[in-house]
Amino acid sequence: MGILIYWTYSPGLFDRLYWNRTPGLFIALFVVGLRIWFLSAKIRYLSEQRLSWIASLRVVLCWEFTSSVTPSTIGGGPMATYVMTREKLSLGESSAIVIYGIMLDQLLLVFVIPMLVVLEFFFPVVPENAGWVGYGAMFLIYMMLLGYATFLTYGVFRNPYVLKRAVNFVFSLPLLRKHRYKVAREAEVLESYSHELRKRPRSFVINAFALSTLAWLAKVWLPAIVVLSFVPADVLLSFLRGMAMTLAGMFMPTPGGSGGLEGLYALFQGPLMTRREFLGIAVFMWRLISFYLVVGAGLMAMSWYLNVKVVETINEKKNNGTKSGSAREDGKKPGSP
Repeated sequence: MGILIYWTYSPGLFDRLYWNRTPGLFIALFVVGLRIWFLSAKIRYLSEQRLSWIASLRVVLCWEFTSSVTPSTIGGGPMATYVMTREKLSLGESSAIVIYGIMLDQLLLVFVIPMLVVLEFFFPVVPENAGWVGYGAMFLIYMMLLGYATFLTYGVFRNPYVLKRAVNFVFSLPLLRKHRYKVAREAEVLESYSHELRKRPRSFVINAFALSTLAWLAKVWLPAIVVLSFVPADVLLSFLRGMAMTLAGMFMPTPGGSGGLEGLYALFQGPLMTRREFLGIAVFMWRLISFYLVVGAGLMAMSWYLNVKVVETINEKKNNGTKSGSAREDGKKPGSP
């Protein structure tokens, strides 16, 4: 980000801003809030309202926080599973909800990826300056995501046994083998809960898919909204490129995609900005709104669980101390001091 600002900044930049456009940044902030709300609604819906709104919000914020501080290829699913167990759901149920939620996102890609491939013939979704290397990389990303989406969709909707076998295979590896018995039990719960989810009426899947789609659309609209907050641009093309760069960002090996996502923004959205000098500040505002604010909110949610855990540990020690004292008192002989 610093490099982008250094390359694009020019003296008197703020005097040349289109101030009548900058209120669009507040729209971007509102869209981030909408996305968090849609994600919370999806988690609450998949838990069949067993999670309260506040609990669902905490789960989503912890999920987003972990995604922001770990490589994009890892994501925040494991943390979401853990915090749902802290909200009194079983590990198998929590895992099933996370996998089902991820599957809904991947199911959306089954429709989005072919659409982007077709639209590439009519719009330069992948910028021309990306070259053949960029086109090849995006095609590879499309195929990998499509394969992953197909596997998850098949596993959840058609054959949950495949998911169980995949989990058991992973935990048969040497570094994870010591956990295989516990995970095997939870994998059984995961399979049975997946069967239960499959028995839900079609409206259940449609409603959950709608919430997942709205959350995803809010995410891919953000880059375009930020661009339009600084300069006039092709709205449709900026939106389509927001989709493509979001897919490419899933493979960033850095925490939260840092460094890589800024580069993708410059590659995909930069050519659409008629005033190149605004690119650095646009990237900064995009990351501030979509990344740093979420990291701060997620840190607060994580701290809440940490505080609860500390209080539970202290109370447990106090109770154990009280029981030990009572046991010693009960064990005294008559007449003993």
